[in-house]
Amino acid sequence: MSESATPKSDIKDPAKNVSTPKREPKDLSVAPKRDSKDLTLPTKRDSKDAIKSRHDIFIQEIESMDDFWGSTFRAVYDKGEQDQFARQLDERIREHDRTIERMCSSHYQGFIDSIRELLQVRTEASKLKNEVVGVHDELVTQSRQLLSQGDALARARRRQANTEQGVAALMACLPVLEMYSKLRRQMAEQRFYPALKTLEQLEVLYLPRVADHRFAQAICESIPKMRDNIRAAAMSDVKDFLEEVRCESPRVGEAAMRHAAEQFFVERPPPARLQKRHTLAFLGVTAISPIALYGEDGDGEASDEEGAAQDLVNFSAVYRCLHIFTALGARDAFEEYYRKQRQKQCSLALQAPSGGLAQDSLVAVQDYLHGVAGFFVIEDHVLNTATGLVTRVSLDQLWDEALSELTGALQTHAACCTDPNLLLTFKRLIMVFSHTLRNYGFNVKPLHGLLLEVRDHYSEVLMQRWVGVFREIFDQDNYHPIEVDSPQEYEQITRVFPYTDAELARQPFPKTFPFSLMVPKVFSQVKEFIHSCLRFAEDLDLSQGERDDLLRQSTNVLLTRTLSGCLATLIRIPGLGLLQLIQITINTIHLEQASVYLEDVITKITGYNPKQDGGVQSTLLGRVMFKDIRAETEQQIYRQLQAKIDEFLELAAYDWLLPEPSGTASPFLVDLISFLEATFGAFTNLPAHVAQTACMSACQHVARQLRQMLLGEEARQLSTGALQQLNLDVIQCEQFAASEPVAGFEEGALLMCFADLRQLLDLVLEWDWATYFAEYGSPTSRYGRVTPATAVKVVERLRDADKRNMFSVLKRAERDKKKLQDTVLKQLRQLVAQVGSS
Repeated sequence: MSESATPKSDIKDPAKNVSTPKREPKDLSVAPKRDSKDLTLPTKRDSKDAIKSRHDIFIQEIESMDDFWGSTFRAVYDKGEQDQFARQLDERIREHDRTIERMCSSHYQGFIDSIRELLQVRTEASKLKNEVVGVHDELVTQSRQLLSQGDALARARRRQANTEQGVAALMACLPVLEMYSKLRRQMAEQRFYPALKTLEQLEVLYLPRVADHRFAQAICESIPKMRDNIRAAAMSDVKDFLEEVRCESPRVGEAAMRHAAEQFFVERPPPARLQKRHTLAFLGVTAISPIALYGEDGDGEASDEEGAAQDLVNFSAVYRCLHIFTALGARDAFEEYYRKQRQKQCSLALQAPSGGLAQDSLVAVQDYLHGVAGFFVIEDHVLNTATGLVTRVSLDQLWDEALSELTGALQTHAACCTDPNLLLTFKRLIMVFSHTLRNYGFNVKPLHGLLLEVRDHYSEVLMQRWVGVFREIFDQDNYHPIEVDSPQEYEQITRVFPYTDAELARQPFPKTFPFSLMVPKVFSQVKEFIHSCLRFAEDLDLSQGERDDLLRQSTNVLLTRTLSGCLATLIRIPGLGLLQLIQITINTIHLEQASVYLEDVITKITGYNPKQDGGVQSTLLGRVMFKDIRAETEQQIYRQLQAKIDEFLELAAYDWLLPEPSGTASPFLVDLISFLEATFGAFTNLPAHVAQTACMSACQHVARQLRQMLLGEEARQLSTGALQQLNLDVIQCEQFAASEPVAGFEEGALLMCFADLRQLLDLVLEWDWATYFAEYGSPTSRYGRVTPATAVKVVERLRDADKRNMFSVLKRAERDKKKLQDTVLKQLRQLVAQVGSS
């Protein structure tokens, strides 16, 4: 059957003879275009061949397309040839079936042939395996024979060597030569300490046995030179070791500080944040975060990949050289050389990096501390392992000198830093460095003093930063009461600032707080300052009382110097309005009331209770500071109010020769009264004494300015109509004073501000001089506030105004009036003279 089978290469695939039309991409959304003659209905003249040819074209279109055959079937149905097309389509299907059957038959025969060939390959593979096994067995047999012969040869050679050694043992000089050979070999291998021992044995034990031989004399002469070579080689090893430890000191220091940091965090886990701080998106308050350094690993466990820090350095060279110089009798010279070289390296390690404490130079400071720490870690290890090479006294003296220089360099770097985050990182570096050196028995108390100085500088840096924070808050504030429209906003304000008001809580939304947005922002920033100060105090060896006192002192400085200065600058801004000053006063009242909550915050953070611990707790000076600022703000309010009153009074344009009054108060005075009513209406949230003082000073200032207008140089001549118009204005002022614009005054207290002007106007307009002269000097006088000098001025100006009318002398009434004025003036001048003489 295999002979008649067709070879695989000669089998032709029937599928290759089937011509498959190439499929071109088509737009399935558009039906293929046809000629107009293809769309016409069949006619009797269409021949069977034409129909068959058209159906072949339709079948080819169906075969060339996968899913859009609608146009083809529509064309068939349009021509009414569906039966003929179905028969022809069945024929095409049967034709494809026959083609498939032929292809399967052809490929089946090839598959059978392939199986048979694989069976033949399996037989040949089995034969090949048997041949390989046979070759392997033969190779094993031959190898065993070869190994047997090799063992025999090795035994023969050993016997020969033993024979030669036996012959050499007979030679008297052979031990000397062997020792000398051993010495040379040790020298070549740089095993100097064994070489010294061998040299001593050769010189003392072996050479005297062969002293008569000339080669022994040559060896004796070479012994000093060998000792010098050993000494020079050992010194070279010492120099290499010193160079190595100088380069490896930063790595050793880094490893030691890392281990100390891990131990520090295990013994003293960093305290959890004392309270959850919220990000106040509504207030725009954010916290300041420090840079982390030398913390725990991500999984909270110390890395076990590294051993002790001193394991990074190979100390075998220094031990070996110490033994060599001891054997050579030059130990003192070696110790002196080692200490001198290490002192020079210490000076190099203590050379501080240049530049201030910035982000880049902070890495240099870290490397600087690594180098110093590594130097003293190595020296401590040498002290404990190499007896006598380094003494505790010399090492402590070197550390004290280095610590003084190190402290000065770190002070210089810290003084140039203005970033609190970098100072926190700098503090962390100092803490880890101090903990590292303390673990090795060094005195680190001066570093604690350095940390206290850095803490003071850190507080000053925070003060400078918070100056900008407070100024930004003041610049962004609109100085209007906070209005909230939802419970969420109300809760957000009360969560940030401890304010409780039962009446406000009952009010419907929108609700209005009495203070502006400045208050919760300032309070939140003061708390953030306290937390920032605490970040530096963490991990320092401070008791709860010391930490509490530190936070209170820093907070007092912030309140009395930084915040006080910013508020003082704020209220002195020239463009600050009266309403803004009023709001600032209200804000300081609420900040003063919230000072007690700041003390609670500090107590909660530190956990210090002076009653339980028997200590004394300092108090915050926020209340005193806010009172002083508020007093200055109140003075600014009084000045601003008087300045605004002066602006209205500058609009006054009295016609002092007015013949008849207008019948109503002057427009400028009406506007002034409206302004005062609106202003005092905004004083509702101010303390009563502030509002009362402002109202009293305003009324006094108005009365004083009106009186000054009447008695000033501009009113050199006065008419009765002008006095009557001024009387109407004073009546308007008295009505305002009687309306009690600010609550809390005694009845008639504000009216007393206008009493001087009222008595003067009543005296002149009513011409009640008889009563004036009769009651003059009496405590119950009706016109006791009118002085004779003031009355003289008014009467003289009235008389001067009458002189302007040249026809007044022709009237009897006017002549009588003039005589009466002269009589009044005469009596008034007499009173003035009496007052002057008394």
